[in-house]
Amino acid sequence: MHALHRVLQAFVSPQSFRLALPDVWAGFQVNIKMMFLAEALVLVLALGVAIIRGLPGRSAAPLRGAAIVYTDLFRGTPLILVAFLVGFGLPGLQLRVISTQTTFVYGVAALTLVYTAYVTEVYRAGIESVHPSQRSAARSLGLSYFQALRYVVVPQAVRRVIPPLLNDFIGLQKDTALITVIGVAEAAQQAQNFSNTYYNFTSYVVAAVFFIFLTIPLARFTDHLIAVRERKERAAAI
Repeated sequence: MHALHRVLQAFVSPQSFRLALPDVWAGFQVNIKMMFLAEALVLVLALGVAIIRGLPGRSAAPLRGAAIVYTDLFRGTPLILVAFLVGFGLPGLQLRVISTQTTFVYGVAALTLVYTAYVTEVYRAGIESVHPSQRSAARSLGLSYFQALRYVVVPQAVRRVIPPLLNDFIGLQKDTALITVIGVAEAAQQAQNFSNTYYNFTSYVVAAVFFIFLTIPLARFTDHLIAVRERKERAAAI
């Protein structure tokens, strides 16, 4: 019983919970801001890279190659290493604009670089899932290659990849906690500060609760979208 009491006191102390709550909540708001800003950038940039990877013709080969190198490089590099490279490497260059940004900006940049690579592959899978006859029909109507992409292929592809996109963004939301390694005062950092001050780990539980409260609704919404899509596909097959 004594051991159980010590565990409860260390991890779920009501008093420590109340003390840690304001600072951890303030830090979690930084996580939310990073998440939404990075998601907005990723949605646009990843679609652009996915389109570049699908460009036809020999003249577009260098662009396709650069897109492949980028996606392979940042999908294979752990986010924490990218955060170190961006958050500590860029300031060390002593360049006027690049080296004078805040840790928040560097954190968003690291998240954007990594998750753009992941989401590019999601978009590319969606684009390739659109039957080639759709492109052919659009071209036969006089649309150019990019017009066919814009009006025919991309709208269908985006609708198909919404559930996996949401899954990636759930991962992004959790990975904002890793940006603490470059000094961003987000929820994990605030929890660590509290733990170091009071020698109590309840603050980490507080941070986990915030992440769970944001992640679970997104996960259930993703499950709902998948179920709706499956019902539509079964109905269309009948």
